[in-house]
Amino acid sequence: MNEHHTLADRLRARANQLGLSPTHVAEMAGVNRSFVYGILSGRSSRPGIDRLAEVARVLKVDRDLLIHGIGDVEGRPPFIENPDEAFVSIAHASPRPSMGGGAVVEEHEDPADRAYHFRRSWIRQSLKASPSQLRIMHVEGDSMAPTLLDGDTVLDDMARRAPNPPGIFVLHDGMGLVAKRLEHIPNSDPPAVRVISDNGFYSPYERTADEIHIVGRIRWFARDI
Repeated sequence: MNEHHTLADRLRARANQLGLSPTHVAEMAGVNRSFVYGILSGRSSRPGIDRLAEVARVLKVDRDLLIHGIGDVEGRPPFIENPDEAFVSIAHASPRPSMGGGAVVEEHEDPADRAYHFRRSWIRQSLKASPSQLRIMHVEGDSMAPTLLDGDTVLDDMARRAPNPPGIFVLHDGMGLVAKRLEHIPNSDPPAVRVISDNGFYSPYERTADEIHIVGRIRWFARDI
């Protein structure tokens, strides 16, 4: 294995090679699913050594091979020719961001068959983002139609919280979690933003920066047809 791969890359590649889902790895190692998913999503870069040793046992590799990329492996080692071409899973956020309300974002692990995976090179080069700062969410309501429709899947970048340049964001506006178009109001004192719904049936409104909490900028969306 290439020593330049991350711990998440090495764990994912080996589990895939053995035909094991993250949930199966966790169950066989006797650790919580959140421990394995935390590593794979990049949220846990320094996991507990003892639990990682149990994961390594299930994957039939040395613990140091997972940590440093150097160590023994049973059989043929998984090989990723170009680590930037590897896919990375993105954590979901719960509950769904609602066009008319919601609640504070909380992370949760979804079953492996519902996970969203994106090419690492696309995240780095096109989005210029970190996978650990991205969250998958789902839209409810029609206030952002036709740009975003009820049921759309969106990718939220929590590292980008400034409404400059204007764009579509997930925010908590004091009433709940909403997806809206935001633009900074020039020369406002105190600083304020205009909150806009693309659907003309909903009126725009203004809030000061202290009155809303921007969760992140929406960078990508997908829609069932």
